[in-house]
Amino acid sequence: MSTMKTAAAALKYHPDAYRFVDQALRFTQRQLGRTAEAIEQERELDEESAHISGPELLDGVRELAVQEFGLLAIPVLRYWGIRTTDDFGRIVFDFIERGAMRKTDRDQLTDFYDVYDFEEVFDRSYRIDLSETFAE
Repeated sequence: MSTMKTAAAALKYHPDAYRFVDQALRFTQRQLGRTAEAIEQERELDEESAHISGPELLDGVRELAVQEFGLLAIPVLRYWGIRTTDDFGRIVFDFIERGAMRKTDRDQLTDFYDVYDFEEVFDRSYRIDLSETFAE
């Protein structure tokens, strides 16, 4: 019997949670104009220019979750084992430990702690845009 764990078994969260954080990172880079292509066009191709901070990533996570899941964001995140913004930080630092993401000396897990309340941003503040629905 092998003592090696499979990659999926070693994950602390549902595999879809990791895929979503990776997708949210790319989404945030596009939103902030920090993709490799955008930086290359400005001739400033360095890691600092492309860096996304914890709070910036969490803004992207929030925006993408609302866009992708709407009012189902909280149940989806809970299914994946994500209850607070702290969990997103743990996923990011799992990526860093595995070599899939890099961090700067300033990046800390605490950057992700208690940044926003899920009930507030995914439920109470959720608004459905009906402007197109009733436009003449």
